[in-house]
Amino acid sequence: MGEHIPAGLTLILALGVAAQWLAWRLKLPSIVLLMGFGFLAGPVMGWLDPDALMGELLLPLVSMSVALILFEGGLTLRLEDLSKIGATVRNLVTIGVAVTWALAAALAALLLGMEPPLAVLFGAILTVTGPTVIQPMLRHIRPRDPTGSILKWEGIVIDPIGALLAVIVLEAILSGSMLRAPADVLMALGKTVVIGGGLGAAGAVFCTAVLRRYWAPDYLQNGIILAVVILAHVLTNHFQPEAGLAAVTVMGVMMINQRYARIEHIVEFKEQLQVLLISVLFIVLTARLDAKFLLTFGWRGWVFVALLVLLVRPAAVFASTWRSKLTLKDKLFLCSLAPRGIVAAAVAAVFSLEVGQSELLPEAIKNQAALLTPAMFLVIFSLVVIYGVAAPIVARRLRIADANPQGVLFAGGDYWVLTMARVLRDEGFNVLIVDTNQFNVKVAQLEGVPAYHGSVLFEGILDEVPLGGIGRLLAMTPNDGVNSLAARNFTRIFGRSEVYQLREGGGDRTKVKKAKLSSRLEGRALFGENVSYGEIQRRFREGGVIHAFTITEEFTYAKFREAFGEEALPLFIVTEGKGLRVMTNGDADPQPGQKLIALVDKKMALRGSSSRPLNREPDDEDLENSADL
Repeated sequence: MGEHIPAGLTLILALGVAAQWLAWRLKLPSIVLLMGFGFLAGPVMGWLDPDALMGELLLPLVSMSVALILFEGGLTLRLEDLSKIGATVRNLVTIGVAVTWALAAALAALLLGMEPPLAVLFGAILTVTGPTVIQPMLRHIRPRDPTGSILKWEGIVIDPIGALLAVIVLEAILSGSMLRAPADVLMALGKTVVIGGGLGAAGAVFCTAVLRRYWAPDYLQNGIILAVVILAHVLTNHFQPEAGLAAVTVMGVMMINQRYARIEHIVEFKEQLQVLLISVLFIVLTARLDAKFLLTFGWRGWVFVALLVLLVRPAAVFASTWRSKLTLKDKLFLCSLAPRGIVAAAVAAVFSLEVGQSELLPEAIKNQAALLTPAMFLVIFSLVVIYGVAAPIVARRLRIADANPQGVLFAGGDYWVLTMARVLRDEGFNVLIVDTNQFNVKVAQLEGVPAYHGSVLFEGILDEVPLGGIGRLLAMTPNDGVNSLAARNFTRIFGRSEVYQLREGGGDRTKVKKAKLSSRLEGRALFGENVSYGEIQRRFREGGVIHAFTITEEFTYAKFREAFGEEALPLFIVTEGKGLRVMTNGDADPQPGQKLIALVDKKMALRGSSSRPLNREPDDEDLENSADL
């Protein structure tokens, strides 16, 4: 058997990576292809038998992998997001969990024919949703806040809560004392808060000290933090089963919200590790399915799934958001997105074995234990497909997300980039600045412009920044390489036509240098072929200002050129329908009723205005407006 282990592990890894790549190419949820590949390799073709391959190591490896996934999820939760959505998130992970548990358990007993104790256990497992499937969907839909932040927080926080609830139910079932459940709940919650929260916080403090005080070289930091996460998970589980998930979540949240050490490289490593773990876990768990069990439920299984979507989720959302400040549209969108992910699959697989192997339970319950895993995978697969198709449509119909978002993501936050962002914000467009310079970010935030401190090249940024209403990227850092990589990364989000890149050099380059630059250019040339970062910076230093001009029948584009000269640089055109056109070649032709946003000489801006006579001395209001710009 030993000679087959390398081949089996290689097959798992190859199938997982292939499914992820194919899902990216086809723009499909990766979980669908991962489950399909695993099912094909396991029960259909018989190529893969995870139980025979890994033996007793299988379930511990699954448990530790889930812990690492939740730790990575915790690294995306910033506490400042809770200032507006804290009450809603709290209700969803308490009231919403209770409603989901009760309704799902009742439906499992009525429709799936599960024995009451097993139905209660299955309902508890179904309370989890899962960041591994929600975050890719949010990245694709790009809903406006607060719904996007609510769903992100719910998906991560609810996993350890739901897993702990399922553990309590399992312990009650195995001990035959369901009547003691309330006391067990209180005891388990107390242990989780004290032990899980304490060990998670201790791990975060230790890892922060390692990074802040340089106790370890860079190449060891990821390994140390990985070891601490697993240690916190194992120690917590020793005192309270499955409370380790809460410990690693607390650890992730504390580390991302501390301000003493930079952890971007840690976050990036964990995000890449998460993709690998999810790929392997779904292949392994799906390959363990028995094909005959998938036919057990028949039409009742599909009715069960439909009621989860149409009854259980809406009931949980409306019970949790009663008397909240959320609009009806926000609530309806929350109802349209509640897929289940790897935590639900892993917990169902582990508990199925524990119930089936128990010597204290009646045979009727033990015989049904094998139904937990196929029932959960039926739910996971169906909900991913349903929500994956329906949620984007619902978001656009409710106008929670734009079918054609016009906002701008700025990569780079220099003072003149901030000026552009302010003008576009004042015109009603969503804007967001991402910069590694903390000073630039603070200045932007003080100016009321949304800004995020981090690298635009970091893959996890797509899950951390709100992209609602954002439809294009303007890469405007002083580094051509950074701009090119940013443009390449965001092409799959915004499309090639809406990714723009500002050149590093100027129009005085030689043809050879221009040719080399063009080969590196990944985005469309921003503001024109001869416009560069250095050129715009020079114009600002010489007194350039950005101004929005309303084009009318009297003040035409020709009059604008006459007033401001050929040196004026058109940047954007705002159409009458509040669309935004980004200039790429300098041959702007705005029509009456549209607005032209341009970089002009400050002295000429004092003399010219779209709403006042052009040939006159500037008055105090002109000077004040120019100073503001």
